[in-house]
Amino acid sequence: MDSVTIVGAGVVGHASASALRTLGYTGRITVIGGERHRPYDRPPLGRGFLTGQTTIGELALEAPHEDLDADWRLGVAAVALDAAGHRVTLANGRTLDSDAVVIATGSAARRFGASPRGVHTLRTVEDALALREELLPGARMIVVGSGVVGLEVASTARDMGLDVTVLGSTTDALCTAFGGTVADAVYALHSRRGTTVRTDLRVADLIGPGWVSGVRLSTGEEIGADVVLLDIGSVPLAGWLGDAGLDLRGGVVCDAAGATSVPGVVAVGDCAAWLDPVTGQHRRIPHWSDTRNRSAIAMAALLGVDAGAALTPGRVASEQAGVRVQFAGRLTGTEQISVEAGGVDTGDLVAVYRRGGRPVGVLGIDQPALVAHWQALLDEPGMMHPAPDLAEVGTVRDASALG
Repeated sequence: MDSVTIVGAGVVGHASASALRTLGYTGRITVIGGERHRPYDRPPLGRGFLTGQTTIGELALEAPHEDLDADWRLGVAAVALDAAGHRVTLANGRTLDSDAVVIATGSAARRFGASPRGVHTLRTVEDALALREELLPGARMIVVGSGVVGLEVASTARDMGLDVTVLGSTTDALCTAFGGTVADAVYALHSRRGTTVRTDLRVADLIGPGWVSGVRLSTGEEIGADVVLLDIGSVPLAGWLGDAGLDLRGGVVCDAAGATSVPGVVAVGDCAAWLDPVTGQHRRIPHWSDTRNRSAIAMAALLGVDAGAALTPGRVASEQAGVRVQFAGRLTGTEQISVEAGGVDTGDLVAVYRRGGRPVGVLGIDQPALVAHWQALLDEPGMMHPAPDLAEVGTVRDASALG
């Protein structure tokens, strides 16, 4: 194998190129990116970058003296793939041929279709710069959806003096992934800081035209706003692969090592639907911490060498309303949840998720020591722990048992 083309120049593309070199690959690496920026860290976009405390230079993922000896083709997107021939067509009409292709194009934020001005999503540096211009003290901001990104922006905007309202739903990622108790505890953090949090409702429309003036709920109620952020999920950036002959159900369908149905083509990151050996189903895993591990595993499979590492519990860390929210583990949605410390109203909750009596996940709010303790147990597959005899026990899907 003399050449590899990586489509996607974000964190996943960078991790894949780095993994190839770490595994001893000395051939040509070409990295294609639709953005003009070199790889950068996205989580700070909703925090320090919005306030101006973090510069774009500080977001860079490449170490100062790192040299991956890669050919970076930035500012031009891939528009088609001949998977069998390993040929990538770019938006400028040029084509790139290589011995293998890594699909690392990520995902795009869902929208309501055509939106008035003043309505934003947050995925890129340009998104953050546009949003930052409108975060003015005293302005009314609505965050539609209660995912991690939306809540981080809500917290930042509140600290900047905006009047912030979060409109959430029981179908949002926070509730469906972690359960009602955890969602309520996080919402309480924001409420105590002066953010209005309303849940179990649905936004039907954005009020325009021209500049957004608010949102309309499914009940007909209208809520005024000067700026709106949409955090209503994401879709895999796989449309450019429509004629590639790949299985694109729910993302680029792969096996447990990232290999697609076409030899020499692998997919990583949140555009990829990897086989989950626990459930036997393919699904996208957007955890940032998975990126390095999954990239190393996929690149090893591509090269036909031993990765030397297995998937560890996924990790997520978020700054919410002045405290740190941490999660580690892998959940299917059927786990039993127990509150091991703290509570919803005290802002220091620790929730442990179990399957068959064994801990498979932990979420902590302002509890780094306890999260570290439980995380160590997650890393020991042989450890078994009986379900506790606590009043606050339920499953992720049974939110009513936790509320």
